[in-house]
Amino acid sequence: MSLDDKEAQSICERITPRLAHANAAVVLSAVKVLMKFLELIDQHSEFVQNLHRKLAPPLVTLLSAEPEIQYVALRNINLIVQKRPDILKNEMKVFFVKYNDPIYVKLEKLDIMIRLTNATNIAQVLAELKEYATEVDVDFVRKSVRAIGRCAIKVEQAAERCVSTLIDLIQTKVNYVVQEAIVVIKDIFRKYPNKYESIIATLCENLDSLDEPEARASMIWIIGEYAERIDNADELLEGFLDGFKDENSQVQLQLLTAIVKLFLKKPTETPQELVTRVLTLVTQETDNPDLRDRGYIYWRLLSTDPKAAKEVVLAEKPLISEETDLLEPTLLDELICHIGTLASVYHKPPNAFVEGRHTLKKNLPLRSGIDGAGGDDDDTTGQDIMSTNHQQQQVVISANVGSLIDDFDILGPMPNTSHPTTNIGGQTQPRAPSTVPNLLDDELSSILATDTNIGGAQTPQSQIPIMNLAAAAPTTTSLPMTQTTKGGNLLDDLFGDLNLGGTGSGLLYSNTNTFALPKEIWLSAQKGKGLEVSGTFARRNNQIVMEMDFTNKALQSMSDFALQLNRNSFGLTPAQPLQVTSPLFPSQSVSTQLILNSNGPIMKMDPLTNLQIAIKNNVDVFYFACIVPIHVYFTQDNEMDKMAFVQTWQEIPESNEIKHQLQNVNGLSIEDLQNKLHLNNIHTVTRTIIEQKEMLYQTIKLTNGIVILAELKITPGNRTIAFSLKTKVPDVATLVVHAYELILGSN
Repeated sequence: MSLDDKEAQSICERITPRLAHANAAVVLSAVKVLMKFLELIDQHSEFVQNLHRKLAPPLVTLLSAEPEIQYVALRNINLIVQKRPDILKNEMKVFFVKYNDPIYVKLEKLDIMIRLTNATNIAQVLAELKEYATEVDVDFVRKSVRAIGRCAIKVEQAAERCVSTLIDLIQTKVNYVVQEAIVVIKDIFRKYPNKYESIIATLCENLDSLDEPEARASMIWIIGEYAERIDNADELLEGFLDGFKDENSQVQLQLLTAIVKLFLKKPTETPQELVTRVLTLVTQETDNPDLRDRGYIYWRLLSTDPKAAKEVVLAEKPLISEETDLLEPTLLDELICHIGTLASVYHKPPNAFVEGRHTLKKNLPLRSGIDGAGGDDDDTTGQDIMSTNHQQQQVVISANVGSLIDDFDILGPMPNTSHPTTNIGGQTQPRAPSTVPNLLDDELSSILATDTNIGGAQTPQSQIPIMNLAAAAPTTTSLPMTQTTKGGNLLDDLFGDLNLGGTGSGLLYSNTNTFALPKEIWLSAQKGKGLEVSGTFARRNNQIVMEMDFTNKALQSMSDFALQLNRNSFGLTPAQPLQVTSPLFPSQSVSTQLILNSNGPIMKMDPLTNLQIAIKNNVDVFYFACIVPIHVYFTQDNEMDKMAFVQTWQEIPESNEIKHQLQNVNGLSIEDLQNKLHLNNIHTVTRTIIEQKEMLYQTIKLTNGIVILAELKITPGNRTIAFSLKTKVPDVATLVVHAYELILGSN
């Protein structure tokens, strides 16, 4: 069932007394339920603030129990603090370490202290951490020193005090304290470049005591980064070079880069023999391919184009993040649903404990009346609304799937693959067979570990076979690709009308394109073995387009790119093969656009607009998922006359109506607002005035034929728009509301 604010508050009020229970398990279970139902309540309401205040005391009480219970409580508190830091923001002192705490409790308390640190309590925290850094337990001291560095990065106002504290600790000459301090100071230098160079002399005094690879590498990085300010930088680096062959690979790589930096910054003062010596060592006397390849790259750059070498080696570095160990948001939401269980202690989802098994994935409910949010317990699966209430949109999937591809041969056949069919309006319609084999085999389900959950029904996706997805369309030409540079879009301006991608026609889009979200990273370089893919979805010339940037952050070239989409809620499938410049050289970035059709096989996804993607190149096959914004499915053939609008509105039950308050953040006039929505395929059936309020009645039609009706009530001089929406398929309603918000909020 769906819950509104009042029902959710009523449940929370009934659960709250259980927070005072003597049994810690009952307390944690009550906390879990409250954390879930808090998602359904207006976050700015006084009720939420009061509930936050009520949640703090029972969690604090758990920290006075036995050490084992304390540990379990702390692991759960770690999750709670990441999700809702306001709950314990005033309880910093209870996490201060006691002398008789076991080490595992001390380390957990330390982690939570850092998460709760802010400009208000930093003085207290810093005093505690400095005291911890003088204790005898090596692991605890190391983490305390590292915590001081994290405080400096997190709270800029206190960075100078943190650096002074670290210098005091370095002057104690305790070996492991000195080494850990140098590691975190390197991070501080990255966060605040050119700000604390005055301490470099103190750091250099401790070179001889550094014996750990990470500390040595950090010190070398500091010397290379500030080589122009260190008079004897060449002598210091030469000292490291004497034992080069015995160094850890991390130190070797850092030393190579530091010496090249030194040469580029002080070419006249740096002995050329030093550079030649290190390049000879890494290219001729090492077995490490990463080190050898980097050496060759530097050597060629220095010998052919020193200016280019300077741009590459001395390029501006991105600032480091304040929080580097936060859990991924979807994993955090899932673990919140498992507070008080083994999953919350290990910070791993339940299916990670049983190999080869797929459990139902639990997610926090959404505050939008989504079905299933208020079921009995987490194991309730519910009924599939789309298969019962909306048979006209029912999809029938043929489940007979052929064998998996052989060696991911992108051009090879995939035998025994049956053609999927759809049943719309009672008529079975065959889909066009695919000519491209399947990149998305059963590994995808286990890697992404997602379930389908539409209208309350939850089905593990691993139980639904993956089918052949991408269909080539030889009559459709590919869109042009242009190489991108960090310097901006100069190449786009100069060569935007050229087809750099091979067989494309150089088609240019008009300026009447619909709103598109900015690109985001879909596949990180870490997960893509050096390949980073960022992208977005847009509607161009009434076609759905994937706009992607491919960046090679590895040391070797990449080629043979191909892309495939898993079955999805709207039948998205590529209209042509992926066109990417090949080979894609290291540090090169290319942009490409891929037209998508919506006539592919269909499978309900959770969330509804989730899209699973596989990209293949000569290195590996990579799997990831992203969200397609619903507005790209809005079609142009959505016009409806007044009589049909009224009749359809009356046919849709009141229970399917959603009411919402939109904000006209840009202060658009009625005409501008209407035109902006029209550009995004939202058709206005009629405009009228009722009780001195402007009324717009609009229609939207999705690519799969679903029709949405909307009413906008606009009061002159008021930026708040009363918005009502009706559709026979309520699963798309909240997505369409969000699309309105995005479109109206865009520039």
